[in-house]
Amino acid sequence: MKLLALSAIGRDRPGIVAGVSRVLLDHELNVEDSQMTILRGHFTMTLIVATPDDADTDRLRAELEAVRKRLSLDAVTLEEVTEAAGAVAPEASHIVSVYGADHPGIVHAVASALAEREWTITDLTTRLVGKGSQALYAMMIEVALPPEVSTEDLGRAMQAVAAAPGVEITSRTLEQDPL
Repeated sequence: MKLLALSAIGRDRPGIVAGVSRVLLDHELNVEDSQMTILRGHFTMTLIVATPDDADTDRLRAELEAVRKRLSLDAVTLEEVTEAAGAVAPEASHIVSVYGADHPGIVHAVASALAEREWTITDLTTRLVGKGSQALYAMMIEVALPPEVSTEDLGRAMQAVAAAPGVEITSRTLEQDPL
């Protein structure tokens, strides 16, 4: 088996997931991981799919292109990805919430503070609420911290970012829900 990453984006409308997943089913591909959401009125999806080594990826790309055109999607991409042999995905342990006046650099500042400490972002979502000078930027980040790092350590790491005018950052332990 090999893994493929499929991404699609287009103006939100019913039928995007059905159209793309029909092609995947026709090619006997299995969706292993996915993330789908609406960003500023555009539906976005990223999938990791498993496919037999002998799959006809040229035909698969052609059929996905036909779906892109039929649904007027802006883009559909398909690329092979390497499996991280033996790698275990980090589990989120904390949530960082950022709220503040919208300005360039918020994502970079928070991500850099985490990266400097080699703490892993497992999920990041942002939203801009409102318009103009009244726009509020909201960001929620799930972070995987090493066991020896406390919520207080995370809070101290975010202090420099929170020092920016009009930015408020909180962090807390993520409650794990059993599946």
